This record gives sequence, structure tokens and C-alpha cells, in this order.
Amino acid sequence: MIKIVAIDLDGTLLDPNRQITEEVRKTIAKAKAAGVKIVITTGRPLPGVVEILKTLALTEQGDYVITYNGALVQRATGEEFIKETLTSEDWLDLDAAARKIGLPIHAITREGIYTPNRDLGKYTVQEAQMVQMPLYFRQPEEIAALEIAKVMMVDEPQALNDGIAYLPFEFFERYNMVKSTPYYLEFMNKKASKGSAVKHLAEKLFLDLDEVMAIGDEENDRSMLEVAGNPVVMENGKAELKKIAKYVTKSNAESGVAYAINEWVLKDYEA
Repeated sequence: MIKIVAIDLDGTLLDPNRQITEEVRKTIAKAKAAGVKIVITTGRPLPGVVEILKTLALTEQGDYVITYNGALVQRATGEEFIKETLTSEDWLDLDAAARKIGLPIHAITREGIYTPNRDLGKYTVQEAQMVQMPLYFRQPEEIAALEIAKVMMVDEPQALNDGIAYLPFEFFERYNMVKSTPYYLEFMNKKASKGSAVKHLAEKLFLDLDEVMAIGDEENDRSMLEVAGNPVVMENGKAELKKIAKYVTKSNAESGVAYAINEWVLKDYEA
């Protein structure tokens, strides 16, 4: 029986209008009532998911959330128990590379989003608005003194792709790098990923990975889909991810998360 369902947000839990359908809300409530741990697993910081957690009634001591694409695992009440952050040296090296290739960059902490770019990139502003965090301009050395959960280089898709081609090869070995959208390239501690976070949480709860379902749609979901015994990919998900899926559910426009939970989780509890 599946005891944990780890669910990505954008393109998965949220519909194309970034809303939670009533069918998804009711199904998650039913799963929680049956004793299934519903774990929101996202690249966003906790402030960017608080309202979602409230809507889904996932705000109790026994509820968990994975944020910053796995760099932080915490209870919904805020208590942290897995943390994999970046060093000041990491930040300064990433900032130097971004300046050299001309890509806007920002760092995300638990307190806010910090950028050394005087001309704010529109995707930096968009990220701050989406995750509901304050945005600050600081010198690179000031940012280096902060506890950084992840760093993002952000730009138009073609400019971002062109910039990636000029990144130092060692970055690909040194960081966990994920392109979470066509205009976001994220850098995290090598130990930080949605997959490692899901694995650590299962271990903390004394559960086997065969008792874990993961639902996602994008490349930054790959690691958790690979570790979960029951990987589910949305119909609107990447074709490459569907190759590793145990199940393909309906699209996010059709409440695919609800369909997956009803079909492959709750039926075992009703038997």
C-alpha cells in the first residue's frame, strides 16, 4: 500500500490557471483521512506554498513539505530537519560565471530573493511575485554572507540555452543543476534534489520506497520519479519522463493528480 504521495506543483497539482481543482482538493482530503502522507514537493520556498497548504489542509505537525527542489525538507509548521544549502564560495563562483556570460542571476534564502543585478531581470521579478517573497538588490559579497538554499540563472529560453553552453564544465559535476522551466536554470547543493529529499523522508518515517508514489511533469521531477517505487507522470508531462513512469495519469487540466490517487492509491484502502 502506498503511504506517501509526493506531488509537484506547477504543471502537476495546479491546473493551467495555477489553481487547485475541487476534485483534487477533495481527493487529497480523502487520502489524508485514510492515513496517506501527502507531501508537496516544489522548487518554491515555504512562503510560496503556504496558501496551497492551507487550501489542502496540510498544515499540521504531521504534514511535511519539500521546498527549494529538495534543498529543504520541513514540517508544514516550519520545523526543518533536512537542509542542504550552498556555500559563499558557490555563490561567488556562480555570480562570476553569470556576469561573464551575461545572464541575470539571483539567490534564494528563507528570508527573500537577492540579486546583484541593478537592472532586474523580468524573470527574477516574476519569481518573487509567484513565490510571494521580497526581492532585494545587494552586492555579491553581501549575498555571499547569507544562507542560500538555491541560485537561479534566468532569461529568455534562447539566451539561457546559449549561456548554458558557456558554463564551466565543473559546474555540472559540482552542483545539482535542473532546468525547471525553459527560462529557469537552478543550482543546488549536489546532495539536494527532490529524489534525495523524498528518499530521506521515507527513511525518517520508516517506510520502504515501494510505499512511495511521486507525481510530476518536468525534468526537475525526474530524481523523485526515479527513486519512488510508483512514479506517475502527467499526461502533459515530458515525453522522456513518461518512459520511466509506472503510470501516466490525466493532464493537470483534467485533475490528473486526483485520478492517480483514486486509481492507484485509495483503491487499496477501500479493498
